[in-house]
Amino acid sequence: MTDTLERARISGQSRGEVIREICRHLAPFQTGERPITGDTVIAKDLTIDSLAIMDMVMELEDHFDISIPMNVVAEIHTVDQLADTIQKLCARR
Repeated sequence: MTDTLERARISGQSRGEVIREICRHLAPFQTGERPITGDTVIAKDLTIDSLAIMDMVMELEDHFDISIPMNVVAEIHTVDQLADTIQKLCARR
């Protein structure tokens, strides 16, 4: 985890910045008063469908200037997993 955080700092994106951007995109799909956290399961805990998830992923790709492969997207379930993926890809730039 420390290695991931260090790479994110080098690429100019702190974990907090990545999480905030993800939460900004997920906020319209929040259910009730339950906060969106790193443990939030995107497709289960929120009122978001697969098309909206793909739209969000494309917007995040544009924002962070990365490309998340489709096979990787299929393996992402939580906000933390999405943040980790974005940070890893940002570090590779």
